[in-house]
Amino acid sequence: MADRRPLPLTVLAAAIAGLAALVLLAGCGEEPGGNSDGGKLNVVATTTIVADLVREVGGEAVEVDQILQPNTDPHEYEPRPSDVEAVADANLVFASGLGLDEWVEELVADSGSDAEVVDLGARGPVRLPGDPHWWHNPLNVIAAVAAIEAELDVADRPHRAAYARNARAYLDELQALDLGIAECIESLPPAARKLVTDHDAFGYFAEHYGLEIVGTAIPSQTTQAQASAKDLSELAKTIEAEGVRAIFPESSLSADAVEAVARQTGVSAEHTLYGDTLGPEGSSGETYLGMEEANADAIVRGLTGGRRGCEVTAG
Repeated sequence: MADRRPLPLTVLAAAIAGLAALVLLAGCGEEPGGNSDGGKLNVVATTTIVADLVREVGGEAVEVDQILQPNTDPHEYEPRPSDVEAVADANLVFASGLGLDEWVEELVADSGSDAEVVDLGARGPVRLPGDPHWWHNPLNVIAAVAAIEAELDVADRPHRAAYARNARAYLDELQALDLGIAECIESLPPAARKLVTDHDAFGYFAEHYGLEIVGTAIPSQTTQAQASAKDLSELAKTIEAEGVRAIFPESSLSADAVEAVARQTGVSAEHTLYGDTLGPEGSSGETYLGMEEANADAIVRGLTGGRRGCEVTAG
């Protein structure tokens, strides 16, 4: 559990320093590049989270075609003909990686595109074996933002200064969010920091912020697994033995199994988390920053019996 602290200043400082250097360099004179006609760069992003990060860095210079829509489970997605068409016209394809959206390789092959596929999960410094949910640790998001900025810089030199400025501003927001979440979670008594979720999607979040995952309704890091009656019975016993206050369903999954365990144990199941996907427009989880703040708020409300939550303002 070494990775419980907010973003190390050395990591954040290095990222910001690198982006600042790119801003200064780009300001000395724009260079012609792959988007020299001044139009928008066509980019495909596989998941809602990846698409949000690309939009933050790309800003108005990038047109993002997002394959997965809010509350769509990426583990079970099957690409559509329209996805093939989008990839065929793309300059870049950004993927979440680590097995979450492995269908992207076949999608690119079917489209006949020669666009580079950028695996953002592979760029992260923190890895949990077999767990593709890297974005729940902001250290990995820092690396993803840097990778996105670097790829956009190469593909579209005329807008490189804008990409660097956008990335730097987003890192500032990310740092503020991370510090706020860490402070809120640390206010919980250590014995109360026990988490039971729908499926095993929050290992990165738990490790970074000092929570302990004691069980999941779906005993897997993919939603393609199924919980048996024995699994749910064992989970109920664990909840009672550990004194867990709440069990957390996920926005993109059926809450039936979670609610059944909640009824059996008498714990709360009223606070929903965003695990694999952002929420729809207008929801608290419509952006990555909003998703992580909403998750922290839901967790603290669940573990304190609704007495308080987390109010974190990024940026």
